[in-house]
Parts: sequence; structure tokens; C-alpha cells
Amino acid sequence: MIASIQVLDALKSIGLNLYERRIFVALLAKGVATAAEVSEIAKVPRSRSYDILESLADKGFVMVQPSKPIRYVALAPKEALERTKQTLKKKHDEVVDRIDRLMESEIVSELENLYSGGLDIIQPTELTGTLKGRYIIDRQLRSAFKDAKKYINIITTEQGLNDLYSKHFRVLKKISRSGIKLKIAAPMDDNTVMKAFSEIASIKNLDSPSGRMVVIDGKNMLLALTDDKDVHETQDIAFWTNSPHAVKNMATPLFERVWGS
Repeated sequence: MIASIQVLDALKSIGLNLYERRIFVALLAKGVATAAEVSEIAKVPRSRSYDILESLADKGFVMVQPSKPIRYVALAPKEALERTKQTLKKKHDEVVDRIDRLMESEIVSELENLYSGGLDIIQPTELTGTLKGRYIIDRQLRSAFKDAKKYINIITTEQGLNDLYSKHFRVLKKISRSGIKLKIAAPMDDNTVMKAFSEIASIKNLDSPSGRMVVIDGKNMLLALTDDKDVHETQDIAFWTNSPHAVKNMATPLFERVWGS
């Protein structure tokens, strides 16, 4: 093996697939090579090596020499990584710019009309699913909070409350000023966090955690299926549904029981 498992895993973490990783390290060892030569060293099918080398060139890891046959040169690792970083940043900025322009165009109105009309025939089960990873869960919550019209009821843990404060407080503060009612039940040992939430919501200090649940407008519900103390944030799992029936008959009675206890 030309490179260690740790090296190949590191290259995988920045987006290189298996063949790209093999060919890049093979080319580093060889210096300059044709597609046929590097494919033999890397144990990659020759028919794939041309496309992979072009991909590596686009990403900034390889330079192409316009010779016959075409030869490829691996850039120095630090230079390759710096070029790749700049390429990704440029592509990211371009995509963000396209999204901004799309949001200001008439196309969004057409998409919104399609979405609004389609909701009439979508069943609740089609808007139900599991969310894995705290980043994904927080993204769903952020979107749901912004769409709230009447109220948001939250039961959470001490860690969940801290996450709510660090990641969503600004949004919750803004929507509370618009008249949306907030209720939060959680262990509140941190006086700073408790004081901050008491200014925008009705709060209930729980003696012990009762899990994590969010109910919005009597139709949306998020229920954590894992203990945030026992799992890594990437393994945190929650159930999300847009079902008025489930919210009315399960989530709302549960919240009212905890709130009234």
C-alpha cells in the first residue's frame, strides 16, 4: 500500500472518493505519469482513470501536461489542499449567489403556489419521518419555528435548553415579539438561561427531565427518540410529524400534563 489507512481516511473526509484517493497518492509517489501508468500503480481500472484524473484536476489536486500521451503531475500536498479550498469556496459562493437571486425571482412564487396547492392532497404520513443528527434536527426546528403562527410548546432537558438558547434564542425572541405564545418546561439550573427565556416565554422549572418534545400550532410535533446525555450529537434521533391527529391526541395532552404537574 502506498499510503496509510489514516492518510486515505483523511482524504476521504475532504470529499475524495476511493479511486480519487488511490490515484492521487499514486501520482504523488510517481511524480509525473500517464493515465495508464498511474492506474496500474493505484490498482484502478484504466477506463476509469481518465475521468478520475480530470476530476482531480478540476478539484485542484493535479495538473495536466498537454503532451502526447497526456501526462499528469501531482501538486505538492499543501498547495493542492489550498487550491481545493479556494475552489470549494468559489463554488459555494456561486451557489449561494444563485439561491439569493432565485429567492428574489418570480420562480419562487410559482414554486410556492405549487407547494400550497399540493398540500391539500398530501396525507399526514407523507410529512412524517425520522431526523438523524442534531444539526438536521436543529435545522428542522429552525424552519418550523419560523413558520409558527399561534404558539410553540416545548419540553426539554437541561442540555436541550442550553442548545435551544445557543442555537434558537434569536429566532424565538423575534417570533415572541410578533405575538406567538411560547411555553418552555425544562430543568433550569442556569440562571442566565432561565432569565433570558423568562423574558420571552412562560417557563416551568422541572425537577427532573421529561425528555424533549416540541409542539407547534397543534399540528407539528418533534419528539426526541434518544437521550441527549447518552449519544453523540451525530447519533441523536428525533421523530417529526405534521399530523394534527397525533398532536391533538398524544403530544398536547402530554405537554399539558407536564405543564400542570
